[in-house]
Order: sequence, then C-alpha cells, then structure tokens
Amino acid sequence: MRKSIVSVLAAGVALSLAACGGTGSPATTPAAAPTSAATSESAAPAAGSLTIWVDETRIDDFKALGEDFVSASGVALDVVQKPTGDIKTDFVAQAPTGEGPDLIVGAHDWTGELVSNGLISPIELGDKGKLADNTIAAFQYDGALYGVPYAVENIALVRNNKILQDTPDTFDALIEQAKGAGAEFPAIIQVGDQGDAYHMYPIQTSFGAPVFKSNADGSYTNELGMEGAEGEAFATYLKKLADEKVVSASMGGDQAKQAFLDGKSPYMITGPWNTAAFTEAGMDISVLAVPSAGGQPSAPFLGVQGVYLSSKSENGILANQFLDYMATTEAQQKLFDLGGRVPADTSVAEGITDELLAGFAEAGKNGQPMPSIPEMGAVWSHWGNTQVSIINGQAADPVAAWKTMVENIKAGF
Repeated sequence: MRKSIVSVLAAGVALSLAACGGTGSPATTPAAAPTSAATSESAAPAAGSLTIWVDETRIDDFKALGEDFVSASGVALDVVQKPTGDIKTDFVAQAPTGEGPDLIVGAHDWTGELVSNGLISPIELGDKGKLADNTIAAFQYDGALYGVPYAVENIALVRNNKILQDTPDTFDALIEQAKGAGAEFPAIIQVGDQGDAYHMYPIQTSFGAPVFKSNADGSYTNELGMEGAEGEAFATYLKKLADEKVVSASMGGDQAKQAFLDGKSPYMITGPWNTAAFTEAGMDISVLAVPSAGGQPSAPFLGVQGVYLSSKSENGILANQFLDYMATTEAQQKLFDLGGRVPADTSVAEGITDELLAGFAEAGKNGQPMPSIPEMGAVWSHWGNTQVSIINGQAADPVAAWKTMVENIKAGF
C-alpha cells in the first residue's frame, strides 16, 4: 500500500468510531491530511468499523478486500450481502433513518437519484491514482465526485472466427465483407419491438451524436448532443441499415443471441454477459471495438461499478480512508484478480491476459458513461420508439422523425 494512504489511516488514531447504525448528521468531514512518512510508520493504526452493502456476485471479493484493509488500518469492514435488486431501494428506504450502511457498492447511474435524495456525500480523493478519466466522470454530478469506480462494463463487436478472421475499419466495409461471406445476417444488433438505443449507441456516437453534451470534466449537461445535423445523419444511416436488412425490430435479445450461436452471422454487437455462452458452445470468437460508421470513433455506453459514501454515516473519516484505499492500484488489482471484471485502473487493465476481457477493455476506451442526470428519464422511450419507426418504415422521413423525437424529449425535461 502507498505510504500516503497509510499516513491518512494513522491520522485517525485518536478516533474510536462505532459502526454505522444510529442516527446522526451527514458525514461531511474530509479525510485527514497526510502526516510525514516517519510519523505514519510509528503511529498505531486507526480503530473502528465500517459497514458496506454489496450484492451476491461480489460478497467474497469485498470480504477478501476487507481483510487486507483491516490489516493495514485496523479498521474492520463489515460486508453485508444484499440481493442485486434490493441494494438501492433498501438504501433509499433505510439511510434517512440512520439504519443504513456507511458505504454501498453500486452502478454509477444511481448517482443522480441518490444525490437528489440527499443520501450520498461528495468524495475528496487525495489521489485519483490511475483511474481512467471516463470512469471518474461516471461518478461526477454537478461538479462533484460521488463515488470511487472500480469496474467497467460495455458492449463491443464479437466476431465468429470460423466465418471470418479479419475485420475492416469501417462499418460499411464490415457489412459488405459479411455479405460476401454468404452470411444470413451481415451483423446482428439487438433491437426488439421497443427499440434498443443502448446497442445502437456505438454506431450513433460514430456520427458525433452523443445523447447529451458534456462539460470539460466529462460530466453531462442537460443539452442534447444528438440534436442537429450529426443526429440526423445517424437517423438517415439507420434507415440505410434497415433497407439493407442489417437491422430488424424482430431481432430481440434472445433471438440475437441464438442467431449468433447458430452461426448465422460473423458479427454481433453484445456484452460480456453473452460471451460465456458462446465459448461454452465451443465457438472461437474475438472481441473488438465496433468500427466507425460515421467517421468518428465509436463510443459504447459504459456501466461503471463503484463505492458510494452515505451522507448519513457517522464514520466519515474512516469511510474516506477506505475510499482512498479503493482508488489505489493495490485495491483495484485485488478486486480484478478476485472478480474478473474489467478494472477502472488503467494500469491493471493493461495487464489483462484474457483475450476476450482485454477486447472489451479496448472497445471501452472511448466509451461514454451512461448518463445519470434526471433528464435521462425523458429520453429512453422516445429514443427507442423513434428508432423502431425508422427501421420499420413507419417514418417515411428519418430526419423529420428524429427532429420530432428531439422536441418530444426536450418537452419532458
């Protein structure tokens, strides 16, 4: 562990703080300032306990991380398992009463809701280490950082190497290549009858049309980025893909997965949740970045997992010490070794040896965090329904349909 982190831990020696559970004022005290290295090495470790909620998929990972943390700091980490679907809802219900945990592990797109409800505190990291900028941006809201990222998930292009062994640099060339190979589907992109803007997003962003515009620090504004010529160019291209039978509303998630398993296409845009089934079926696959269709790099949505600090925690100093520890390469490496999720730390990500996981990491380098701002709630249904209307031919003029979509979205803000 870095000496700067040990120094912070030692600065809390005079505090003996009980585990979270009672009521109290929000924890707004920043982490203690580092002392000198000599002082940190001679001081006794801090004493106390923190409670953290995690889901069933990472309970063992955080228990092991807690053992390392208590050895270095003297601060115990009480890791409590909660069902995946219950962590946020239980936290929202219990935190205001003081019955919740000090920390929770969850998705970055919870940030807006939790901030709006006053349930999480801003975090002041002493050192952001080697955390990727886009993972830090995922947890930023109104100029403040509200979580420490540790794992990333995104979609990419999966190739069936039995059919093709190389991939062109543009999406149009990819389609022509696949047609030349005699594939039933040139590429498989999940759509469904409600649309699927998530799986279409790498193609849309390659036209320079992100869902929202961003501030200099990477956080989102509430100004639509897909309004105007760039978004309209994507709408026109989507009509082209539909006319060429590349995309169809009849291709839902299950149908897409099965079609690729059946060898009906050399390509599928999907995430790591499907690749295990492909390899278990004996398929030889590669994971690549989605080639550009509009001339700019394709940027999939990123789903970033991280740790939040409860604003109702009575253990603010100890919690900030743990969050500083979470940002270290040591902790990021530990969680990657245990959980196998693409890490937020760039130096750990560079050391991935699993080819499929490395492919997803590479494909996500230009990724954009899923927006957590409240305005996103007005986007999804209009966005997906408009794409379906273009694909199905119900919208004779894709540009006009896109303009109407933009106006309907803005009316919902």
